[in-house]
Amino acid sequence: MSGLWVLVCGASGVGKDSVIHWASQRLAGRHDIVFSRRMVTRPPHPGSDHDPVTCQHFFQMVGSGNVTWHWSAHGFHYGITSDYASDVASGRIVVVNGSREHASQLDVTDRVRVVEIVADPGQIAERLLQRGREAPEEVSQRLARNSLTTSLRADYTIANTGELAQAGQQLVDYLAVSGVPSYSR
Repeated sequence: MSGLWVLVCGASGVGKDSVIHWASQRLAGRHDIVFSRRMVTRPPHPGSDHDPVTCQHFFQMVGSGNVTWHWSAHGFHYGITSDYASDVASGRIVVVNGSREHASQLDVTDRVRVVEIVADPGQIAERLLQRGREAPEEVSQRLARNSLTTSLRADYTIANTGELAQAGQQLVDYLAVSGVPSYSR
């Protein structure tokens, strides 16, 4: 039995981290759905959802085959350790907080699916400014980069334009019916 990789992607500021977190809280009792943690070559910040690593450690792990998915964005390197591949091999759904650019280069198969989270440009700009990680000129650069990645072929699209619970529930519903049988430990 084999499981499924679900890469959840979206432009900076669409609320992807919030939607994934909301869904993970609602699906905490499901042993057949695993929310992966990313390694990132960036220090943690308030509300971080990643495991910080040095560039040297990151590339050692990639070189030794201990990373299944990896990509670069915004001057940092991101990766998903190969530990999660055993979850997929065991029939679980593994949810990856991914990159649109990385996902657009993958062949979507029966074992890899892509969910894209979208929002209106005005909402994205407001969210980026509210999170306070970047200066206004850096926010403008992110918005410009967002418009460059338009070739993503998603299996499912979630519009995060209203209440977080609406978008989060859409992700929960998608994961709950994605065709992978329930697994019990």
